[in-house]
Order: sequence, then C-alpha cells, then structure tokens
Amino acid sequence: MSHAESVAPARRDNPARLPANHLMDTVLPVPPALVDRGSAVRTRPGMVAELLEDHSTLAMVLGDREGLVRDGALFLTGARELRERLASAGSEPSLVVYLGAALAGSDLPPGTQLLLFVLPTPPAPGTAGIPADCAWQGFREVAAGLSATHTALFIEASAIANWHAGHTHCPRCGAPTRVEAGGWIRRCPADSTEHYPRTDPAIIVTVVGPDGRVLLGGGGPVDARNYSTLAGFVEPGESLEQAVVREIFEEVGVKVTACQYLGSQSWPFPASLMLGFTAVTEDSEATPDGVEVTRARWFSREALQEAILAGEITIPGRLSIARALIEHWFGGTIQDRAGA
Repeated sequence: MSHAESVAPARRDNPARLPANHLMDTVLPVPPALVDRGSAVRTRPGMVAELLEDHSTLAMVLGDREGLVRDGALFLTGARELRERLASAGSEPSLVVYLGAALAGSDLPPGTQLLLFVLPTPPAPGTAGIPADCAWQGFREVAAGLSATHTALFIEASAIANWHAGHTHCPRCGAPTRVEAGGWIRRCPADSTEHYPRTDPAIIVTVVGPDGRVLLGGGGPVDARNYSTLAGFVEPGESLEQAVVREIFEEVGVKVTACQYLGSQSWPFPASLMLGFTAVTEDSEATPDGVEVTRARWFSREALQEAILAGEITIPGRLSIARALIEHWFGGTIQDRAGA
C-alpha cells in the first residue's frame, strides 16, 4: 500500500536567525571512526599479500557468520602465523579481506593493520591452529561485552563477509567473479564489470503523538512482550522522509506530518544501514497491519518506565539505535528491570 503524502517541514521558532549550517542540539551523538578502511590504498596490487608477510599485521576470524572470541573480546592475533597454522591443518581461509588500519582512540596502537580471515568451515577450538580457550559466537551473543573497537571490527567484518557470500557470481552473465581491492571489489572476468558491497537503507522511527506519547510496536505473537521503534526499508525512488511517511502509514495506519533525521547505525545482518528519525503525528490511534506489526501501543514516559520495571514489556538493548531513539524521546536513561 502506498501513501503519497509529502512530509511537511518541521517548523521551529528561530529568533536568533541561526545560520543554515547550524546543527540542532537534538541529533544523536556521532561516535568517532576507530578504523581507517584505507579506500585510497587497498587498490594497490599485492597489498594483502604484503600484509600477510608482515609479522605486525593482525587478523580476526569469521566462520559460518560467527566470530572467534576469547574472554569476551574478538580474538586478534598475528595474521602470518595464524594463516600458516590454518594452512598446515588444511583449513586455509577461503577469503582474506583488508579491514583497515587502527586509528587513534581505538584499543590498538594507531596504524595497526588488520585483516579478516573467512573460514569455509570453522574448526573446533583446540584444532587447526585455533586456541582451545576460544569460542565461535555470533555478534548478538557477545555485543554487550565488546569494546567500541571490537564492535566496529565485528560489524565491518560481518558486512563485507555477508556481501561476498551472496555475490560470488556476476549478476549480468553468471560468471564467477574475482576478488580485488583487498576484498572490496569483485570483478567479472567475462565482461570486466566491477561489483561493490551493497548497503540497504532502512528508516527506523520514534512516532510521537499530539499528547507527547511515543508509539512502539512489534511483530510475531500478539502477546509477546518486546516493543520497539517502527522501521522499514527505503524503496527505489523514495526520499528518506517519504519512506518514513509510507512505512508508518502502512504498518500502523498513522499519518506522519513531520519528521527529523537524528542519526544512523550500521546493522549488517545482512546488509542494512539504519537511519534514525523522530516523527510527529496528529493521530492518537494506531492499527497494526497484522503482518509486519502485530501489536502497537502508545506510552507516556511514566507508563513506559513502569511497564519495563514491572516486566510487562521489554525494549531493545543499549547497543541499538532503537534504544537510542527511545531514550532520545524519553529525555534520559531508561532503567532496565533488574536481571533482565
């Protein structure tokens, strides 16, 4: 279903006549980049091979979409030595990708070069050069305990590995593609076309009603306790704002009158970029579509906090942009239920 209403620009009093490039103080904070992906240098032929010979290069490992972790952190180790151990055990990486160089402010010395090893079959810890005290775990299992640097590496590695897994052949002619540019391009040998990693934009929104309450919803069983912001993918030809209006109307029958972009978060499972908005509506009732959204509720700040502490509902964890958007509306930190 399409809803073609345009978004009215948010009206703000501006007695000081702020300059056009003034940033409103309502946007979400921008976390600094911790890894330089080296787009200007990774195209140099032989770069990855050289890094594999350098004893200071570190590698992280993915196998079957799980990362190799130890003591609640990514297992980062010497790339050359690890590859030799894996090769001697017949478990050589099926793909090696250049992740970049550590920047100041990360957990690693600035300039540390990082590679990703993707293994076709993850060996059991204690075999094939994998330390016995390591474990294979997905991002969601370890995300809460990862540092900002390891979070950034896990997300980047997952995104690029997912893209490679789904783009092994040319979409034009079907020929197997070759990996180039340190793992950031796949080239078709038949027609020389270049194929780049894709990212699917999706909007994620806190909808605020005329009385200041926020609209949260969820999918799955109608009696489930999890509630979150509403979200959906941007369609070809749409602006982000148009996607906000359409998705909210399609999912809960609410007409958005204005919206504002607040921030973004990469979510590469498999390849999304979540673009956070807050939106306002004059509607006070919501009707879930019964497909993507099976339940929707309006919450005041007091009611939301009480429902969480009582165990009546749950909301997303603190690593997600959904939580950041909800707390942005809330005006502070929401207290989680003890033991949740």
